[in-house]
Amino acid sequence: MENIDVMVLRAAREWLAAGQRVMLTTVVRTWGSSPRPVGAMMALREDGRAVGSVSGGCIEDDLIHRYTTAYGGPGMPQVPTGIVRYGVTADEAHRFGLPCGGTLELTLEFMPSHDTLDELVSRLENGELVRRTLNLADGIVRLERSAEPEAPQFNGERLVNTLGPEYRMLLIGAGALAEYVSTMAVFNGFSVTVCDPRVEYMGTWSLPGVCKVTQMPDDAVVAFRPDRRSCIVALSHDPKLDDLALLEALRSPAFYVGAIGSRRNNQIRRDRLIAHFGETEKSLERLRGPVGLYIGSKTPAEIAVSVMAEILAVKNSVALPREMKVAVAKQRHEYAIGTSSEDRHASSALAIS
Repeated sequence: MENIDVMVLRAAREWLAAGQRVMLTTVVRTWGSSPRPVGAMMALREDGRAVGSVSGGCIEDDLIHRYTTAYGGPGMPQVPTGIVRYGVTADEAHRFGLPCGGTLELTLEFMPSHDTLDELVSRLENGELVRRTLNLADGIVRLERSAEPEAPQFNGERLVNTLGPEYRMLLIGAGALAEYVSTMAVFNGFSVTVCDPRVEYMGTWSLPGVCKVTQMPDDAVVAFRPDRRSCIVALSHDPKLDDLALLEALRSPAFYVGAIGSRRNNQIRRDRLIAHFGETEKSLERLRGPVGLYIGSKTPAEIAVSVMAEILAVKNSVALPREMKVAVAKQRHEYAIGTSSEDRHASSALAIS
């Protein structure tokens, strides 16, 4: 599944090229609980077809009703832009299915420029980070290259939204776990690359839509050119493949670097990197391991859910409680089981006496 922003913008571009009337809407402000974040977009065609989402669904229905001819309405307004707000009152919040107290404000772009959308989509497809500035007074859009991701900004007259490039994932090791992680990552809009120089593993890889490379993993990390929208996860369990790749990853701006393994193996890995590669506890602070959130996972599919949940939490800047880390949670779980066992033994001893 490709990046949702590109999907929305590409749909709008194609509809305009086909002579359809199109509206592009963007979430610019939220108050209280909101189903979609600021910056979320939706493209709406005159016949009611839509790509993307700005809420849980009810607002989309109202937008279709108000701004298309799908229900016999007057069609798209002739003005270039507009602003609409939903959920200002408790009755409206209930009517549109917004959470209690939720309020949503949207910008509406009627018939955006095809040429500008075409340029934007092309730049996003080429991996460029683009700042899109919309002037609401005249509907004019300006595109600029951006050095780093920025939060959307809206002052009532101008909307600035930084788009692309898509999030990327590099997996070291092409085993069963990598297939499950890849599937979930693609579903969440990541572009996935799997690296494994072992022919016996890569030769059986069958997941479509994933880039496969067979070079040594440390070379693959360098060629991958990780940025702030990249994550790198070692899944091979082989130090000859994982170690050097992790060292290269830790020198990059990747937002997530981690490795699979037991608590014991992860400690051995850290000790090895310190003893043989000159690393320190400080330099290894960003290395996550064992990767994932503790959910009692046993199967490759369950472990993949755990790993992907942690990656998404870090991506979304969620501060995770220490107790959710696999190592900490397992230790607490084992202690609880041990304590319960001791209580049972003590009760049995009392019963016997």
